[in-house]
Amino acid sequence: MDEPMPRVAYFCMEFGLHENLHIYAGGLGILAGDILKAAADEQRPMVGIGLLWRQDYTEQWIDENDRPYDCYHEYRYDFLEDMGVVVTVPIQDLQVRAKVWKCTAFGNAPLYLLDTYLPDNPYWNLTAQLYGGFEEERIAQEMILGIGGIRALQALGIPVDIYHFNDSHAVFAGVELIRQQIANGVPFMDALWSVKQHIVFTTHTPVAAGNEVHAHRMLQYMNAYDGLTREQITALGGDPFSMTAAGIRLSCRANAVSQLHGHTARDMWKNIPGGSDILSITNGVHNGTWQDDSIRQAHASGGDLWAAHMALKRTMIDSIEQTNGVSFDEKVLTIGFARRATPYKRSDLIFSDRQLIGDLLRNHRLQIVLSGKAHPNDMAGKATITNIVRIAKEFPDHVVFLQDYDMAIGKMLTRGCDVWLNNPVRPMEASGTSGMKAAMNGVLNLSTLDGWWPEGCQHGVNGWQFGGGYEGYDANQVDVTSLYQVLTGEVLPTYETRRDAWVAMMHASIDMAQYQFSAARMIKEYYEKMYS
Repeated sequence: MDEPMPRVAYFCMEFGLHENLHIYAGGLGILAGDILKAAADEQRPMVGIGLLWRQDYTEQWIDENDRPYDCYHEYRYDFLEDMGVVVTVPIQDLQVRAKVWKCTAFGNAPLYLLDTYLPDNPYWNLTAQLYGGFEEERIAQEMILGIGGIRALQALGIPVDIYHFNDSHAVFAGVELIRQQIANGVPFMDALWSVKQHIVFTTHTPVAAGNEVHAHRMLQYMNAYDGLTREQITALGGDPFSMTAAGIRLSCRANAVSQLHGHTARDMWKNIPGGSDILSITNGVHNGTWQDDSIRQAHASGGDLWAAHMALKRTMIDSIEQTNGVSFDEKVLTIGFARRATPYKRSDLIFSDRQLIGDLLRNHRLQIVLSGKAHPNDMAGKATITNIVRIAKEFPDHVVFLQDYDMAIGKMLTRGCDVWLNNPVRPMEASGTSGMKAAMNGVLNLSTLDGWWPEGCQHGVNGWQFGGGYEGYDANQVDVTSLYQVLTGEVLPTYETRRDAWVAMMHASIDMAQYQFSAARMIKEYYEKMYS
């Protein structure tokens, strides 16, 4: 008789289940949403724990000076189920209450969301803006997620075998589990060892400076020690307190999100005493959400894949004309680029040689559609968006920037473009999942060898790489030179003169992506390698 599968509680700061549930910022949340959908598909015993962000991450629009600005609206969700449960979390010297809602509206495993929007609640607006506010507010939000999440599961009577922390925001859940054991008379080190057996941790940030760190005086001020001593908290996260180091020490197993990221993460965190081993489990995306049915059917049946693709391309072109007033030509090679706007992703790299790219655009050999959001406080990311908007004005018939990037735009572009461009500075991209979505729709990747692409790329067979994995100080110049060589020497000639070869590459791309880079494969690996 088969043993029952472990019951998993998946903690994440954001969940990208659907464009109508505004509680996600980007790839971390989309990954979390896709995992819950894959768990539902496979009937695996998993629940999600998150926060009900009432004002979203941000709506981001462009002003008359081409600069991004941020807007916030309060959202209400009639499709959420009131669980009739309120938990309390001690923050500073206050008792903050959080109501629990349940979401199963999008074919997902149950997602429980904590919400501090309650009458007469101190810190009522803690669950207002995702990644908004200052350090104090961030710590308080993470306490609601971690401490409140554990208390919500217990109040709901949901049995849990494994607590999965997707990134470091949930580490106070581990602190709360230890506190509860100590309250029952278990010594700290024994409690830590016992709790570790039930926690796994996923790390995402491949740069040490990008991992969250807090001074102990701030944790004490916020009451984030949760009843533990400074010595005990320091044993978990060090001094200053590293959220990622704490996640690695609190877990029995940890994982990076691609093979390349695994090498980077193991090197970054090799000096963490008492830390768990870091495996590599490459991210995947939910086919049912991201792969268009007409593409899937045409590929599977040997039908007209090109016709299915062109129908999606025309839908995208119509939408672009409606929103931006620009009429793209469906016969012209269309490159898509949509990412969180941050410097290492180099959103405007393709425009480095304005003369070369300008000639391709003006001669109707190429058109480019871009989208992305910057964090509201990321001035460098916002400057990149401003630059792209101004470039689009230089080439008004050939370059478009779509405002307020979200799941709906991402879905449209990863289905309707011909080529998906990706050019992060290697090895800065832990995984990157938008290219997987494009690949399973037959949209061919043109990417540096970073994140997941080294595992999937067969150059000239299912897409193209450029830069050769170069990591030197002059990577910008090396990569842009290589990008132009591959674009003009391979991509454009294939598209313009070898349609049969292009369609064969589309089929190869779908073959490569639709299981190897699926959420179904990913969650299977989690159950086999992390939860067992």
